[in-house]
Amino acid sequence: MAEKQIKENYLDFYLQNSDWEGRTVVDSFEKVNFQKDSSIRIWYNEQNHNYDKHWHNALEIIMPVENHYDVDASGQSYHLLPGEILIIPSGEMHALYAPETGKRFIFQFDVSGISQMKGYTSIQSLMTSCLHITKLSFPQIYGDIYQILIQIRNEYFSSNEFRELAIYSHLINLFVSIGRNHINDMDLFPNTKSYKQQEYLQKFNDVLDYIDSHYTEELTLDDIADFSGFSKYHFTRLFKQYTDSTFYDYLSFRRIKSAEELLAKPELSITEIALQSGFSSISTFNRIFKQKKGCTPSEYRSLYS
Repeated sequence: MAEKQIKENYLDFYLQNSDWEGRTVVDSFEKVNFQKDSSIRIWYNEQNHNYDKHWHNALEIIMPVENHYDVDASGQSYHLLPGEILIIPSGEMHALYAPETGKRFIFQFDVSGISQMKGYTSIQSLMTSCLHITKLSFPQIYGDIYQILIQIRNEYFSSNEFRELAIYSHLINLFVSIGRNHINDMDLFPNTKSYKQQEYLQKFNDVLDYIDSHYTEELTLDDIADFSGFSKYHFTRLFKQYTDSTFYDYLSFRRIKSAEELLAKPELSITEIALQSGFSSISTFNRIFKQKKGCTPSEYRSLYS
């Protein structure tokens, strides 16, 4: 009986302190309603609203508390159960489907500042699509990730000094846990001797840093394979294992991320943005951007503004 009362008080507290104000989606774009002078939003959500395919610039994390929650993203369906965690990268097109009754925490973060930190490129390569974190899919770090999100939630709903700084420090720890778990995965480079695995890890971290520094240039598979020291065939196979993406898909992903930032600058033309992002022509830029984002660069700019 005491445990039931504690749970009811716990839920009542977050319901009363949630900053839920609805979500506004216009032409598939959601402009996140961060609180004033903040780049973080968390709420305790029990609404049964559905949201058709949309995207936003914030990283989103969904964690059901009671009943399930369904998400469609990049052609994949996720049926989230209580305690499970779904990380949706910024810019990812997704749809949300709530049951008639249920409760969940929803986190949204502006990670543009963190993305400039050294090492984030490797983390970003792991989040080109959603991460579904459960006790089965991430057994080594599930407990750590869950506790980090609890700490973030508690900081957000408190009046502690340096609240936002503390939240971002926890978020960085979350990214580090995901990155180290990926590195420690013994299946990362199967059929590779253990003494070679560390060498490969360092090489592919260097490759991602190189792409991050040179994506505006005319990079080819041959160029990047030469940089890595592997044959083109060997590099292609290992890069896919490390990033779960082909080289050209990852290069397009990195260039689109750059274009998203540049489109927020009204003084730049679409052609200038295409060239500054590494695209060889405006037609290629428009085609790939529409394919990845579901709208043209001009439409993105008008929605963002």
